[in-house]
Amino acid sequence: MSAHPRKILIKAAGVELAAELLDTPTADRIWATLPIHATAHTWGAEVHFETHVETGWDADAREVVTLGEIGFSPEHDTITIGFGPTPISQENEIRLEGPANIWARCIDDARALAKVKAGQLIEVLRTS
Repeated sequence: MSAHPRKILIKAAGVELAAELLDTPTADRIWATLPIHATAHTWGAEVHFETHVETGWDADAREVVTLGEIGFSPEHDTITIGFGPTPISQENEIRLEGPANIWARCIDDARALAKVKAGQLIEVLRTS
């Protein structure tokens, strides 16, 4: 990984979340397509949105994530950010709608995404 981590800003509904990209092929592909402008969709405490990124599955793709992890679903070409329980969560876990490649981690508190409503514009921008 480079000495200077790649950082992004996710903007929607007056919320701005800084995040740092991980060293993964999915992160590389998403970085190459930025900026992304899309329509937000919500599902419980999850925000997801379509991209035009094409990538395969990472060996460690998973549905259950920790607060702040940002996923990408190769099956649906969507970025997905869980910040609390979803309709299929068990107990207090953050369970995404389906498996996702984990490609970034929020620096800021992802729970701020609770303000985002379906249909609102969401943007992913490079910051460094």
